[in-house]
Amino acid sequence: MTDLAKIPVTVVTGFLGTGKTTLIRHLLRNPGGRRLAVLVNEFGTLGVDGDILRGCADENCPDEAILELANGCICCTVADEFIPMMERLLALPNKPDHILIETSGLALPKPLLKAFNWPAIRSRVTVDGVIALADADAVANGRFAPTLAAADFPGDHETPLSEVFEDQMACADLILLSKADLAGTAGLAAARAAITAELPRLVPMLPLTEGNIDPAILLGFGAAAESDLVQRHSHHDSEDGHEHNDFATLVVELPEQVAPEPLLAAIERLAREQNILRVKGHVAIAGKPMRLLIQAVGPRVRSQYDRLWGTQPRRSQLVVIAEVGDIDETKIRAALGGGIPALAG
Repeated sequence: MTDLAKIPVTVVTGFLGTGKTTLIRHLLRNPGGRRLAVLVNEFGTLGVDGDILRGCADENCPDEAILELANGCICCTVADEFIPMMERLLALPNKPDHILIETSGLALPKPLLKAFNWPAIRSRVTVDGVIALADADAVANGRFAPTLAAADFPGDHETPLSEVFEDQMACADLILLSKADLAGTAGLAAARAAITAELPRLVPMLPLTEGNIDPAILLGFGAAAESDLVQRHSHHDSEDGHEHNDFATLVVELPEQVAPEPLLAAIERLAREQNILRVKGHVAIAGKPMRLLIQAVGPRVRSQYDRLWGTQPRRSQLVVIAEVGDIDETKIRAALGGGIPALAG
């Protein structure tokens, strides 16, 4: 089978909270006549991003074409979960014209690319391109991640977080500098220079705000990335596998909130005091028929009412992601006011 007969796949990677889900929502709303399918990966047990994307389901990408792989990184579950899910998408009655894969913010793209050479799928799909998102505002301020400054790690010492970030950038065919509106012109230039200095090869970069970009720029690279692995450096090239024992998640179930402001302030304090990387989830607010979607990246907290609860139980849950040493279950629950144990590593 020639590459022209294969279904193209775009891998969207990037660190926690860089805007991957927002970008894919934009693509779903602007498919350019393509029939799309989506595979979204969550590191924790609580699936938030898949639920957000299902709100965009339509004839171009119906609900059954949006699959979610939760509680682990897609790069570590190739045989058990990734390949079967790809086979489900390829078996849809109306085959997709293009498949989008949103990796976990802690996933390494290169092991995923290798999986496209597995016999079960290699003759049927090809990696059209790898799109990596980087938080331009964070990088411009000397932080490869929203809460960690490069100055915190002297010398050539590589942390698990910095390795993930560098692997994601090095694997890309295009890097999108997200949060461009926050970074500004000078910040974008600083972020571009900082990332370029870490790259082993030249990769084009474009600014991105709220996921708005012409889909024609992102789809149609024809990179066949699974056949171009040697050019995509990884800190883990010499390893047979990769685990994420350095990171953990905690799901906190909350009572209905009287108002959102105290909770949002508590999340910001939590990030600053306990070095939390990411908080996201849905919360019920008294008197409000819609769910409050909360998305926090470090101390930067955003919220919006996204859709009606409808017949869905008004269940408030937040997933907290941090390095293992920063997950103090008692302190996190006390800070957020939750009390139902649901710790997942």
